[in-house]
Amino acid sequence: MATRPVFITYQDSPHFREIPTEFIYYSGFAEIQRRRSAESLREAFERTHPTAKVLEVSRFSDNVLGQRLSAFNLIATLKSGKKVPVENAFQASKCFELGGPYTDLLDCKPVEAKKDPRIKESGMLIGFELEGEKFPLEPKTFFYDWLYINALKDNDEVTRQLLQYNSFTDIVFNPEKSINCQARTIAIYVSLCKTGQIDMAMKSRDDFEEIVYGSRTENHKESQYSLFN
Repeated sequence: MATRPVFITYQDSPHFREIPTEFIYYSGFAEIQRRRSAESLREAFERTHPTAKVLEVSRFSDNVLGQRLSAFNLIATLKSGKKVPVENAFQASKCFELGGPYTDLLDCKPVEAKKDPRIKESGMLIGFELEGEKFPLEPKTFFYDWLYINALKDNDEVTRQLLQYNSFTDIVFNPEKSINCQARTIAIYVSLCKTGQIDMAMKSRDDFEEIVYGSRTENHKESQYSLFN
């Protein structure tokens, strides 16, 4: 057994809620094992949340939409007009104590960008810089969310399909090892769309930060979660 988060849409800041869910985990890195684990997580969540419409967002999703939304596949259009996978843009923007940003990572395969040894050998992460624009480390997921949601807005066909879901998983994401999660970011995006705040939030970085990470109400109980039924 294992426990992983399911991210659901929510009408108030920070526009998602995270529900830890226990499920049968199939160990191994083979694609079939990842798919079995993702299905197990979805089924476990649906047993306790029967109105949930769950989408696994990763390369291992059994849904083509979920595969297309993987940061390895979703294309971001940069200010220069250059089109790259979100994963490449994210990794190529990292600034460390001893180096970066490593802009050459914009032009390789996403898996190569993620596994580039410089990412782990350049010391502490101190910020992000993309095409001359700098981003801070706080809020913790700000840069990733901003980058990913901008990419979503440029992919109308994908996002129209996305709005039929209200719960999102990423079987690759382990909260004990990572901070950013594409499933969480998608939950934020869908919530902003459902509440009519997406255009306002995307007017500027300041608007985005205020609307998404503004005030957080603590100690929400599960009965307060909104699945936009």
